[in-house]
Amino acid sequence: MSTLTAATLVLSVNFWLIPIISSYYFVFVPQLVLKLWVPQIWRLVTAFFITGPSLGLIMDPYFLFTYCKALEVDSSRFSQPGDLFVALVFICSVILLLTGIVFGGGLLLGPLLLALAYLHVQDAPDGMMTFFFFTIRRKYLPGCMLLAAFLMAGPNEAIKQAFGLAAAHLYDFLTRIWPSYGGGTNPISTPLVVQRWFARPAGASTTRAYGTAFQSRPAGSVGAQSQTGSSGGGGWTSGFTSGSWGSRGPGRRLGSD
Repeated sequence: MSTLTAATLVLSVNFWLIPIISSYYFVFVPQLVLKLWVPQIWRLVTAFFITGPSLGLIMDPYFLFTYCKALEVDSSRFSQPGDLFVALVFICSVILLLTGIVFGGGLLLGPLLLALAYLHVQDAPDGMMTFFFFTIRRKYLPGCMLLAAFLMAGPNEAIKQAFGLAAAHLYDFLTRIWPSYGGGTNPISTPLVVQRWFARPAGASTTRAYGTAFQSRPAGSVGAQSQTGSSGGGGWTSGFTSGSWGSRGPGRRLGSD
């Protein structure tokens, strides 16, 4: 998360204060992304790394780090390696689609922050928190952020950020509400290859709100094979009917021939 935050800060300083690279190349513009000869596909990513001007240069990276870190460490729904990455890819894809259709592109960190805030408050929606100078219930945070965007940046920005809320709602519905209450299955699972990208070394620990989690041995390792072999079929007596024990002859009772 610190890497994402640092990249956001560096690109935003370049965008707003010190234009070493022209800001023209960071904004999401669907026509340029889909350009036939030289598709500018990097715009699909860079648009999520540009903060708002002035105070946004400080606050947006802070909120990005805070929400991502909280989801990665404290949220039980992102317990497997790569879960948060898959969630970000899905949410950003929905934001890109909606923003491209309605506004023809733009800067997209605001909608992403609102989506992360929505997911963040779902774990304890009735808890209390401070929003600027007000104490509110956590479940009201997305609405307060939308209102602040409307008052400070206008209705268009508020609508754009509402797309982030819609994307987070859709993700929450598909991964939690529909499987838990609708009898369906979760269609957004983390692929095994992504889990391997983000997997920690065997035995590495991760501090979470509910305790310390240790990474298990990957399948195929020596420890995993020995555990699998010892717990395989044959019941509790299998350890005495194989190997050197299994090669022994029949037993003899003391005093017998």
